[in-house]
Amino acid sequence: MKIKTIAIALSLLLCTATASAQEAQKSSLQQRAEAAAEKGKVGEARFNYIRAYEDYANRGQIAQGVRCGVKATAMYYKENYYKEAFDLLHHIDQNIIASNQSASEKAALHYLTAKERMQMYMKLRKPASAADQLGVMEVKATAAANDDVRNDLLYNKAIYYYTFGQNAKGNAVFNEMASKLTASKEYGKVDEVYKTLIANGRKSGNAGMVAQAYSSYMDWKDSVSAMKLADETGALKQQIADNEASIAEKDGSLATRQAFIVALAILAAALAAALVTGALVLMRYILQNRKLKKTLSLSNDSNALKAQFISNISAQLEPTLKRLDSQKPEVKAMLDFSRHIQTLSTLENSDTLPEAEDIKVQAFLEGLMQQIEGAAKPGVALKVEAPKMSVVMNREYVSHILSHLLRNAAEYTPEGGKITLEFRKRGARSFQFLVTDSGQGIAPEQRDDIFKPFREVRDLTTGDGLGLPICKQMALKMDGDLTIDPEYSKGTRFILQLHS
Repeated sequence: MKIKTIAIALSLLLCTATASAQEAQKSSLQQRAEAAAEKGKVGEARFNYIRAYEDYANRGQIAQGVRCGVKATAMYYKENYYKEAFDLLHHIDQNIIASNQSASEKAALHYLTAKERMQMYMKLRKPASAADQLGVMEVKATAAANDDVRNDLLYNKAIYYYTFGQNAKGNAVFNEMASKLTASKEYGKVDEVYKTLIANGRKSGNAGMVAQAYSSYMDWKDSVSAMKLADETGALKQQIADNEASIAEKDGSLATRQAFIVALAILAAALAAALVTGALVLMRYILQNRKLKKTLSLSNDSNALKAQFISNISAQLEPTLKRLDSQKPEVKAMLDFSRHIQTLSTLENSDTLPEAEDIKVQAFLEGLMQQIEGAAKPGVALKVEAPKMSVVMNREYVSHILSHLLRNAAEYTPEGGKITLEFRKRGARSFQFLVTDSGQGIAPEQRDDIFKPFREVRDLTTGDGLGLPICKQMALKMDGDLTIDPEYSKGTRFILQLHS
């Protein structure tokens, strides 16, 4: 079993430090080590990690140094240089002891070296030695008094137990971890932890680990389904109540307001009926059969029906709205809102994607930039930075996302500003598109919410707020992501990350 891979995947799920802050603290030696590691140059990466460790230690930055030293250790035993790996860990421990860190900080760093020793003993199939190091890790985690370290200990305990066939103990640890995350309603994190464990078990051929993780996953999904349904019901009720309150405050023609109220009433009735029916069916099903496969199927069916109700209602409203005066801002806004709801519903529940094709990047981006030339304010510089190369991607989705981002940039970039559309290669099969403007930017506290639909009651004539959520769903459908660069402070920079 690839223990190191599982540990990294699980630890990433609850990492609280931001990537931008970590990057700012990296020395040039560490950056060279990471670049070599990404290219698979193990020897070069190990050499630079050791130099980075020594450099950090000499400067008194022991925490950064320990992390680099631990990575160098992993690259030693990756090539079966176990003696060198153990010697390096001993040297790291001596530096930790001699440092001026607090007792809790030293414990957290000793935890990292103990974990690396446990990884080696597990790879060497020495359960007793690995268990000794697990005991050391537990002592250090208690002394560190750090939630991240405690959570990491849970992950590594589970890995140890499953690796050496102690499935009952592995189940208990995973149940404890799932209970913590479920209590804080972080359902997605729990789901990812289980899926990661199952996937790694399959890759390593550990049938026992897959079976136990799958069984635990089944029990957790059963228990959380009712809670998620209650959360969704409450959120939908609140959304309907907010919309009704907004209607009462808005001005407009009587005919438009009546149409909107009727539409919301139909939507509320349909959603209520769907939720009640779904809740009854779900609860009856859980009592009769708690098998994971059927539970997941029922949950997916319920979500699909709910999305279909919303899409159908939106489609039914559209012909009526088209009979009204489309020149009125309220009518046009309702038509756009109806179409956006249908698009978002289709994206969230469809498994099909437009066919990918080989695209010439530079010509493709120049064509998109030309589309906004008339929309940009006077004096705004439009710039495309892209190599003359081709990549395989979904033209329809990528065009939609970049066009929307460029239109937004044209709207918010003041006279004399600048809009840039860039392409960057990030790996053998990974690349990015960046849309940058020199506008006033987006406040940090708003960045997480702009990709979420229906987060606030809006005047639809000023936009329905569904453009970016639709773009986000398209990016996720392509196994990519759409984010805001948190480090960019001279305006706004959106990053579309994709894989060919």
